[in-house]
Amino acid sequence: MASTTDAPNDRAIITVLGSDRSGIVAAVSGALANHDVNILDISQTILQGIFTMTMLVDMSAADADFACIQDELSALSDSLGVQITLQREEVFKFMYRL
Repeated sequence: MASTTDAPNDRAIITVLGSDRSGIVAAVSGALANHDVNILDISQTILQGIFTMTMLVDMSAADADFACIQDELSALSDSLGVQITLQREEVFKFMYRL
């Protein structure tokens, strides 16, 4: 597993939410792998048929910029019928600070 001490501005949070179906994890992780985005941590669960997943990813080696990957995940979101959100780690932490 990769180190989670990478520069925060190279890290992002991905959340996925929707009705459970096979292939969601594979599709999202495949899209990330296609752009050399490394998954640092992942948590997923299914609550009464609702699939939820949160990923911490390292984008420092990505072969595309943040907006391009965000657009690709948005298109994937539509094809899978789930909601996929990609946020820079610092934005996520700011939004959900206590």
